[in-house]
Amino acid sequence: MPRPWYAMADVERVASPALLVHPARVRENVARMVRIAGGPARLRPHVKTHKLPQVVGMQLAAGITKFKAATIAEAEMTAAAGAPDVLLAYQPVGPNVDRLLTLAAAYPDTTFAAVADDETAIGALSKAAQASGRTVRVFLDLDCGMHRTGIEPGPRAAELYRLIASQPGLSAAGFHAYDGHLHDRDLATRTANCDAAFAPIRRLRQELEADGLAVPSIVAGGTPTFPIHAAHTDVECSPGTSLFWDWGYTTKLPDMDFLPAALVVTRVVSRPGGTRLCLDLGHKAIASENPHPRVHLFGIEDARAVGHSEEHLVIETARAAELPVGAVVYGLPVHICPTVALYSEAVVVEDGRAVDRWPIAARARRLSV
Repeated sequence: MPRPWYAMADVERVASPALLVHPARVRENVARMVRIAGGPARLRPHVKTHKLPQVVGMQLAAGITKFKAATIAEAEMTAAAGAPDVLLAYQPVGPNVDRLLTLAAAYPDTTFAAVADDETAIGALSKAAQASGRTVRVFLDLDCGMHRTGIEPGPRAAELYRLIASQPGLSAAGFHAYDGHLHDRDLATRTANCDAAFAPIRRLRQELEADGLAVPSIVAGGTPTFPIHAAHTDVECSPGTSLFWDWGYTTKLPDMDFLPAALVVTRVVSRPGGTRLCLDLGHKAIASENPHPRVHLFGIEDARAVGHSEEHLVIETARAAELPVGAVVYGLPVHICPTVALYSEAVVVEDGRAVDRWPIAARARRLSV
């Protein structure tokens, strides 16, 4: 039988637990993203899933020039990889204001932008920009229903956008609106909810433009609503998980055709007896912010988690007798993004063999800035 895509011919060389990345599958996901968007210019992918300069390089090779990051370290990694345009989609406060300006000075060939939703934060960014002699592009962060960050589209949002446009050292770049609360399994329902959530944002843009204010861009959505936003030519799309994919979106978003490109390898470290096995896939090796199941285990799909701690995942499976201590199991995380952040490096797999190791560069909170 042919070896499954996820299985390695030389897995004995890889200590577990480990993160495996398949570049060929990543490149195919990049190509699919470009096709859905109708061209690379429509894309501003988020780097928070992979945190890897090599993946940024794959996207640059596909013609993508704009990126989105959640941390200063992610923004620096992206700029160092050669990205011309990086949006910090996280309002800079405290020392991060000066760090952003220092980053802009360190990478003059990259244009940086930030989001903001608060008058005080806008003032601090303006003051720092003036002191540095630079102009910072600022996107007004809008709350389209997630109620995490941003301001509701309306009169107060219009006031803040006018404030950004009037502040020395700042340039009003448009809107940022993340709709991570929209992940309905049914595409028609997801589409209707997405369109309803963005109707007030489009009205706000029309009102501001009617008053003579430019709203150059709307950075919209994440992965679940990516194909919906891609159908509208007035937004930039910023999917991120689609680069690696995971079991959560495989099951929740059946309409989206991306390839799992990153997974974990684990081993049986103990057999407590009966149908119970213990794997070396603890909280430190698989994202654990959600209830079980937290990982889809290939070959033992009936596995049920009965215990999870820092270094151990205890499961029950009818196949326990077939898996001795040391047996290898491959798993697709339910949530790949925080899983990647748990690893210092990724094992690069080509044609079923480990060919390299990539440090997860932007896993760190600080690189040089």
